Amino acid sequence: MSDGRTAEIMIAEARKAFWVMVGFLALIWVVQVANWASAYSLSYSYGIRPWNVERLPGIVSAPLLHWSWAHIEGNSGPLFIFGFLAAYRGVRRFLGVTGLIAVVSGLGSWFTADSSTVGAGASGLVFGYFGYVLVRGAFDRHLIDIVIGLVMGLCFAYQFAGLLPAEGIGWQAHVFGFAGGILGGYLFRDRRARGATGGTTGNATGSATGSAAPGDAAPPGSRAALLKEIDDLGL
Repeated sequence: MSDGRTAEIMIAEARKAFWVMVGFLALIWVVQVANWASAYSLSYSYGIRPWNVERLPGIVSAPLLHWSWAHIEGNSGPLFIFGFLAAYRGVRRFLGVTGLIAVVSGLGSWFTADSSTVGAGASGLVFGYFGYVLVRGAFDRHLIDIVIGLVMGLCFAYQFAGLLPAEGIGWQAHVFGFAGGILGGYLFRDRRARGATGGTTGNATGSATGSAAPGDAAPPGSRAALLKEIDDLGL
């Protein structure tokens, strides 16, 4: 596949990722209006109630629900940023990662939170996407994604405070969501990356050995890979 075609595919996936996140944010805000109008009875009825088997389906519905306008406002920005970065490499893989994060975060909260509480909010997904973005580049061996992960880790370092136990906060969902994101980075890694890296190294070595002029040096593998990533992104 030509470099131009690869760039076109990545740009198309980025567009899909953008609209997927716009649609998801629109959905949770519409749900918030209905939830607010019902005095947040939806959060009480469809949130996660630990150790209550009948409320296990709340694992699916809880990320759509919040407890106040401040709650949803605080989640919306990071959700869009981390969600878009998690999705721009492929929406299909992103949906699988989202499902894994929701299940791990929800079950973790269901097993470990106080049974007298009800959990709701998209923060489990936020921390899950955050963890996924941090590690995806390392698992996929994409240099650009490694850089993105490092930048996000530095810019949003304050998010790590949300992993610490605190009263009145569903930190269990944060911790297990973050763990689910890291697990998603491994399970949904790009398995072609290892083979592609090996093939590139082999070709470069063969060219330098068999056909390069005396004194010519093959370009460093890491530099060539970085230039390829930048070219694929159209930068």
